[in-house]
Amino acid sequence: MRRKVRIRSTVLALLVLVLCAALLWQFVFKERYMKLAYPQKYAAYVRTYAAQSNLDPYLVFAVVRTESGFNPRAVSNIGALGLMQLTPDTFTWAQSKTPEEEFLAKEQLYDPQTNIHYGTVVLSALVREFGREDTALAAYHAGRTQVKNWLLDMRYSHDGRTLYHIPFSDTRAYVKRVLATKAMYHELYPS
Repeated sequence: MRRKVRIRSTVLALLVLVLCAALLWQFVFKERYMKLAYPQKYAAYVRTYAAQSNLDPYLVFAVVRTESGFNPRAVSNIGALGLMQLTPDTFTWAQSKTPEEEFLAKEQLYDPQTNIHYGTVVLSALVREFGREDTALAAYHAGRTQVKNWLLDMRYSHDGRTLYHIPFSDTRAYVKRVLATKAMYHELYPS
């Protein structure tokens, strides 16, 4: 009988300990951990250039987190550079779309301010062109020409404006990841 009482007491103590740990996680540590996982690095640049480009700053944070994990020295396998992973050709194009009369070397893409400035120019142009964040993100990842072709294909778009299916699995996953990350930023940092 004593053994049963001891086992019950031990099980009850373990349950209380697990409950306390769960409560501590939920009300004390979860938000801290999540904010470490979803930081707002380079916030001044993100907010400034998102406002100039008429973008939700949390969309920009989501793109930066997804593209480079906030690593300003990131390089992709196709040669995209920096926080928002711009290719040198895209960088040159973006520079031609701004009032600044500067033509910077591709190495400037490692500078966070420069990368975010021109990355938001590109992202904003895609949002304006396609009218939807999800379609713009697909174009950011797969290229605008590819997305324009998908929009003309009835297998992927019924109306020529909305992608009902993204045929590239990596682009489909990218769009979902960025939009989920944007939603998490809104949850963690309500404005």
